[in-house]
Amino acid sequence: MADVTEVRVDVDAAGVAVITLDGPERLNTLSGGALRALGAAYRRCDADDAVRAVVLTGAGRAFCAGADLSPRAAAFAAPKGDFTASPVQPPAWRVRKLVIAAVNGHAIGIGLTVALQCDVRFVAEDAKVAVPQVRRGMVGDCQSHFTLRRAVGLAVAAELLLTGRTLTGREAADRGIASRALPASDVLPAALTLAREVATEANPASVALSKRLLWADLDADAVEREETRAHLALLGTDDAKEGAAAWRERRPPRWTSSAGDHVDPA
Repeated sequence: MADVTEVRVDVDAAGVAVITLDGPERLNTLSGGALRALGAAYRRCDADDAVRAVVLTGAGRAFCAGADLSPRAAAFAAPKGDFTASPVQPPAWRVRKLVIAAVNGHAIGIGLTVALQCDVRFVAEDAKVAVPQVRRGMVGDCQSHFTLRRAVGLAVAAELLLTGRTLTGREAADRGIASRALPASDVLPAALTLAREVATEANPASVALSKRLLWADLDADAVEREETRAHLALLGTDDAKEGAAAWRERRPPRWTSSAGDHVDPA
């Protein structure tokens, strides 16, 4: 039986890939198949040099209302030998491009934990966001005990993960869970504007190196060493010269490097 929610990928002329969770009649709830398809979409975007930035969003009025808990998805709740609580592989934070979650509506459970794997989150002001798994006899998934604590610290992470309470999008932004809270109709356009700006202005190799550093679990001394390696990889390259020339000449840069030049694939 086909999954209720499909995963669509559309790439525009600017090099922005829009990944859409497309099952609006069920608020884009996710089954195991859809989660695997999302991982495949990330791999496609990571490998395609024409893709410079990625936006993840939901069709209709929700981003994702959580796991598909209908009887037809019973296999999702019956772990097998290869079960993992992080079924989206690679997670968004391993994709070598900027990944923005355009949380256009409710993001509940795995809907929010998938968004937490993205680099930036824009959220609808009136959306409901929650990781309610402790109220369902479970715990948060998709590495949320890493991503949420890393994004907002232990106190706010505990508020969500240990209580299962629901916040509005505005409250989520106030707590740092999202970068911006906007009217629902403005969320995707704002995410696309930022993604296209990055796709045009930012060097793909620089983004990949900086992203890998941001998500690495390194102490200050290790970061210094990795930043030095990144500088040594980039200094003197054609793109380093092009970046300076484009700034002096007040024109868009013409990059020749790719995200995979210095960072291995996910």
